[in-house]
Amino acid sequence: DDGEDPNIREAYKTARYTSHDIQIISRFSKLRSLDLFQASMNGRYPFLFTSFPLLQKLGIGLCDYLKFDLAMLAGFPLLKELEISHSPFITGKINSLRVLKDTLEKVHIESCLVRGNFMELADFPHMRELHLIDVVVTGD
Repeated sequence: DDGEDPNIREAYKTARYTSHDIQIISRFSKLRSLDLFQASMNGRYPFLFTSFPLLQKLGIGLCDYLKFDLAMLAGFPLLKELEISHSPFITGKINSLRVLKDTLEKVHIESCLVRGNFMELADFPHMRELHLIDVVVTGD
């Protein structure tokens, strides 16, 4: 199924594909780790970012039409590891990660539309790894 606000060209191209009820995943409310890799997701899926209060690790890679803003990470209060790469519709400001200041340990963001100043993350007490590659993030 396409999510909210799908890319029309992609929706037309994949209209004959077998459709799956992606919302069924929201039943896994105790999920600790979620990896979306080359997922044929088109649009926004808000339920994905409100259904897993215990999530500690989130990975998103090569999801060409998944629309997601870093501000939605507020739905994961226990998130320790965030890895996002090569997903052109993932957007947001780096300071959106501040809601996770007390939990984030590892951040890898590559080839996404993320902007801001990486010094916004300088006072994260548990941050042990920070990788910002091919993003519009600056420093002081």
